[in-house]
Amino acid sequence: MTRRIRIFDTTLRDGEQAPRCSMNLGEKVEVARQLEKLGVDVMEAGFPAASPGDLAAVKAVAEAVRSSTVAALCRASRGDIDAGLEALKNAAHPRIHTFIATSPIHMEYKLKMTPDEVLERSIDSVAYARKYCGEVEYSAEDAFRSDPDFVCKVFGEVIKAGATILNIPDTVGYALPVEFGPFVSYIKSHTPGIEKAIISVHCHNDLGLAVANTIAAVQAGADQIECTINGLGERAGNASLEELVMILMTRREYLGIECGIVTPQIYATSRLVSKVTGVRVQPNKAVVGENAFAHEAGIHQHGVLANRATYEIMTPESVGFPSNRMVLGKHSGKHAFDERLKDLGFEPANLAVDELFARFKVLADKKKTVSDRDIEALVVGSTKTVPDTWMLDRWVINSGSTLSSTCTIKLKNKGGEFREEVAVGDGPIDAAFTAIDRIIGKDLDLDSFELGAVTGGEDAQGEATVKVSLNGLQWNGRGLSTDIVEASILAYIAAINSMEWELSAAHGGAARAETTRVAATKESSGV
Repeated sequence: MTRRIRIFDTTLRDGEQAPRCSMNLGEKVEVARQLEKLGVDVMEAGFPAASPGDLAAVKAVAEAVRSSTVAALCRASRGDIDAGLEALKNAAHPRIHTFIATSPIHMEYKLKMTPDEVLERSIDSVAYARKYCGEVEYSAEDAFRSDPDFVCKVFGEVIKAGATILNIPDTVGYALPVEFGPFVSYIKSHTPGIEKAIISVHCHNDLGLAVANTIAAVQAGADQIECTINGLGERAGNASLEELVMILMTRREYLGIECGIVTPQIYATSRLVSKVTGVRVQPNKAVVGENAFAHEAGIHQHGVLANRATYEIMTPESVGFPSNRMVLGKHSGKHAFDERLKDLGFEPANLAVDELFARFKVLADKKKTVSDRDIEALVVGSTKTVPDTWMLDRWVINSGSTLSSTCTIKLKNKGGEFREEVAVGDGPIDAAFTAIDRIIGKDLDLDSFELGAVTGGEDAQGEATVKVSLNGLQWNGRGLSTDIVEASILAYIAAINSMEWELSAAHGGAARAETTRVAATKESSGV
């Protein structure tokens, strides 16, 4: 008999805590809606007590999502739980996820608490949360490096207090699969009242074993697995949702386990998360990497042409990976374009198709053929989560090997006013960014700048991703154009628009500027 397990996605919380992976409120809601479309059972929307901005984001996600459970992470304190309850008050299916460390090293050096104090705090926080929320998850942070008998004792008591899900994290990614599976089995067989709760696991990838450890835990009896899109997360990240789900699907006959994920939505979800965080997926990444279904060696190509099963254990279509079944160009009609959107996993009814088709036609005039990657980039790039404070009107670059690079930039603000500046820089892009800084009246720090091609070929679209910061706060931007300078300018403006929107008092930016997620807060949320 096939056993069904729950998929708990923490991209919006643990994934967003990864360095340089922050999302604004609109982006979090956009990702949350895609996660719901993907079919995750639970999504952890954030850490409400970390800042007013986090609380607002969790609240917005809770209001937007109707089918998936929305969880809020809270330390084992009534103040944190109150913040979580406030954020989830409009959720269709709320869950409080409270945690405290149980390992000797964490209790002594981080918490400065005795085991008895940790036990007492655990019981109190779970009992308090359960009074106001019907679903309470309890995590024993750094459980794998804890005394297993102490974990069993704590779990037994929090079950009595009302915990419905018990999470066993390998917080620092220290476990080996041959250890972690038996560890989970021991907890399951030695915890009193365990039959009243669901066992969950949360594995980090410090040694590259997060997915393997999670599968070992599932085989040992865990019924919920916690993971992130593209494996994002603190340090080396978390167990990758796409890898775990496709292991369960591909090896279903052997494992006897299934989940409710809509696998053709995997690729679109991966690309969306990559877009909003600005973190590219490595080409050889399992399941969603650009090379995942590519075959270059002659013997491999021959085998795949004869029978795809020779070298493919899953099909590109099963994860929504685009394939060039139809060549689109400047003579293609809107019907063909609509059908291609559906083939790529997008729902035309949810998109501004007329605007997209117009942009497609402009692109088709510049390229002989428009690939699936081009169309996907158009769709992902067209989704705006913040209003345009600034818009590009025109730009001119003067650059060469024997003269300084200069850029003239003209922008239009939301009030309809045009502003123009000229700047000199160390190359055309630096000059452009400097001119934009002068227009907006802020000196931004450019934390990272990445430039890549959407497809191969001389006429490929350039895709630029930037991360800018001001006073310790950071924003992402993405730009797309057949001209790499223009793509870079559009990415910089997109990051500025995100900054202007978040820092505006109307959207709670002042609160975020006043209360940022400092390193100490991040450490305290490291389940």
